[in-house]
Amino acid sequence: MHFEVHHIQHVLLLAAAVTSVQVPDPSFSLSNERTSIERTYELTKYLEHQLREIKDTYLSYLGPPFSDPDFSPPRPNSTALSLPSAATRLELWRGLENRARLAQNQRAYSVLLGAVRELARSTLCPYLQSSLLHFSTGLDGLLGSISGLMNTLGYALPSPLLSSSPLLAVRPALNDFSRKVEGFWVLRELQSWLWRSAKDFNRLKKRLRV
Repeated sequence: MHFEVHHIQHVLLLAAAVTSVQVPDPSFSLSNERTSIERTYELTKYLEHQLREIKDTYLSYLGPPFSDPDFSPPRPNSTALSLPSAATRLELWRGLENRARLAQNQRAYSVLLGAVRELARSTLCPYLQSSLLHFSTGLDGLLGSISGLMNTLGYALPSPLLSSSPLLAVRPALNDFSRKVEGFWVLRELQSWLWRSAKDFNRLKKRLRV
């Protein structure tokens, strides 16, 4: 008799455990969303700050006229530089659904990560190369954080972009002007994407405040 009572209690405890797994707690789900968004936002702001220092060092490494404060060369055409542009007007960008903006962020950073790694490989300055590789590790973490955020919000991840062409043109000599322009624009596009991403994640944070 004692065994039967103990067995019944064990079954009831298992049933309660299963029920607690099957019925999601809305407050727990909301807490997960907040945590995921906060983590992604903080990482974006950190990378934005880190990139400002790297960009100053990189432009000094390239030398004049790239190191001049007001120098801004035209963006290479798409056949020379296969990078995602952050030139969409702000009002159009904000008009997109969260799912679409997150998907575009995820795709953009996938491409930009490869471009930063190529910059690091072509850089002869050990300190700058180390900084770019460290930054690429953080960028890889941001990609994972965005993917995790999309999963948390119930969004499907975008399919990876397939490309047989290199992100940057074939690597010429270090003093090749067009190569320097490409490096300049890799960091310029990254700066624009990180700034806009931080705004996106901050809006998501505000949406979940109660």
